[in-house]
Amino acid sequence: MGFLEKLFGKPTKEEEKMANLKIGIILGSTRQGRVSPQVGEWVKGIADKRNDADYEIVDIADFNLPFLGEGTGEEPGLKAWSEKLASLDGFVFIVQEYNHSITGALKNALDLARDEWNNKAAGIVSYGSTGGARAAEHLRGILGELQVADVRVHPTLSLFTDFENGTVFKPADLHLDNVQAMLDQVNAWSGALKTLR
Repeated sequence: MGFLEKLFGKPTKEEEKMANLKIGIILGSTRQGRVSPQVGEWVKGIADKRNDADYEIVDIADFNLPFLGEGTGEEPGLKAWSEKLASLDGFVFIVQEYNHSITGALKNALDLARDEWNNKAAGIVSYGSTGGARAAEHLRGILGELQVADVRVHPTLSLFTDFENGTVFKPADLHLDNVQAMLDQVNAWSGALKTLR
């Protein structure tokens, strides 16, 4: 028994359930030359200074996911993807806009799970020529079907002002407040929804 347990007693199951929210920062692109890892690391750097949850980058490219309806359903990446999602309490999606929507890789990754998404919260950080706003709106509809509560605050990054030559991420300072507010909402909702699972 640790010092704090001796002093305050063993935490209740409810206290244990609410401790250490786990938030996955999901990179929504798998293409060569993508910039989503830069954006994801920037969000994680901001988040890690908060000390209010455990944040981790979740790169869908690492899972070698089959296309929905193809494969055997026994692929190791599919099991690992399911386990990773099940271990998380909430999400921040790093979303890039392609043809007014999300990437096919992200849509596939979303469709390859169901219950693992349910009763969790998500924030969206998007980028594109119009800040990725149209992709984010498409993602919101998909998340609703998966019973993921998406939060209101939505940082939008412009390919014209937040990226140098479209490849080097150099965010304007004005985005910091939006990221913080989005994380506030993701954590509050993730904690509330955790009580339903």
